[in-house]
Amino acid sequence: MKQTLFGTDGVRSTVGSAPFTLSQLSRFAVAVAQWTQKKYARPRILIAQDTRSSCDWIATTIQSALLAHGTQVFAAHVAPTPLVGALLHHTTQFDCGIIISASHNPHTDNGIKLVDAHSGKLSPEDEQEIEELFALGIQSNINYAQLGTLHTVADAHEQYTAIIRPFFETDFLRGITVVLDCANGATHAIAPHIFTAFGARVITINAKPNGTNINDVCGALHPEQLQEAVVTHNAHAGFAFDGDGDRVIAVNKHGVLKNGDDILALLSTHPHYRDEPAIVGTIMSNEGFATFLKKQNKALIRTPVGDKYVGAALKKENLLLGGEQSGHIIMRDYLPTGDGIFTALRICQVMATSNVWDFETFIQFPQILINVPITHKCDLAQQPFDQLIKYHEGQLEQGRLIVRYSGTELLLRVMVEDINVNHAQTIGTALACALEKELN
Repeated sequence: MKQTLFGTDGVRSTVGSAPFTLSQLSRFAVAVAQWTQKKYARPRILIAQDTRSSCDWIATTIQSALLAHGTQVFAAHVAPTPLVGALLHHTTQFDCGIIISASHNPHTDNGIKLVDAHSGKLSPEDEQEIEELFALGIQSNINYAQLGTLHTVADAHEQYTAIIRPFFETDFLRGITVVLDCANGATHAIAPHIFTAFGARVITINAKPNGTNINDVCGALHPEQLQEAVVTHNAHAGFAFDGDGDRVIAVNKHGVLKNGDDILALLSTHPHYRDEPAIVGTIMSNEGFATFLKKQNKALIRTPVGDKYVGAALKKENLLLGGEQSGHIIMRDYLPTGDGIFTALRICQVMATSNVWDFETFIQFPQILINVPITHKCDLAQQPFDQLIKYHEGQLEQGRLIVRYSGTELLLRVMVEDINVNHAQTIGTALACALEKELN
């Protein structure tokens, strides 16, 4: 049976398990090399990584395979995922990008994301072709007279900054204090630099990576330190990035957390997006956000969870703004994929223009999210799962219930929305316990 490698955001697993073992990673690297060779003839590939200790090994293995297949490899070393996307989208230097990162996951995990200069995220057909090449495991003949070349992109951060700069006014953050939580990840150097360049006073936390502290009780999934720091330093706002920097969670000046729905609501008032007829969210987007948009005569288009689905819907509907509750925000007038740093700057731009830093948007429907650890995945449309889900859904007063598997971890996610938070918690807990018993 063909091994499924790609999830909702590239390939991701614990280092030391498939495909991140010596033999399987080498085989995967060859499959990627063969795919790039077929797609781009003599490709130019930009590679970046986050701060995990396993990144160098993975990068070296992939680079070796690419070089053996005549590829020009350009190494940006530690850099945010959106930097790769920006250089591919706004310049003509590269055909494809490879990012070595497991995003918000712990340092024991790692991942490989591939992006295309023309389409952004890979198409399902591209992912399937790589999986088929991996399954065949064919070692192609190497032309030792036409090996590839390896280059260092020493000015990658400077190029990225130059791409972002025209979207904002010079010194528009003069007199503004922001706190940045860099998750000890790929944004630790570049994010403070960019905010400072726009005039902000920057307080940086969790910006000393050591290979194992990425996302360790910090960053977008653990914003408690950020909330405290914003209040302590009397800052105007705070932003927490994830390990590779493609998502962001915000904190207002009072230390109150603002997720992706809040960010989309605020950005929908930006002059570039004010006249958009619809905003793209996901099935997890809060119903309060949908109500907020309706009052602005805008529709909320919901997609499955995953920023690649949001991006596809934006392209299909020719819209500019969309994102996920988790903080992946896409603004297609800048990039077809998410960028945490750019999103944070856009948020500041809206609030700086109005000089209102409360970041108040809409009244949230109470929403409960429970992560259920599982050992295997079963079809939730089959019994007894379907019956359990429908029974608990029937207990809701006025809301929604969504059950789905994580695309990157062995987790079942149970989301319950209702007008009464205690009722939502009771239903969610009961359903989560029942499903956990069946799935373990």
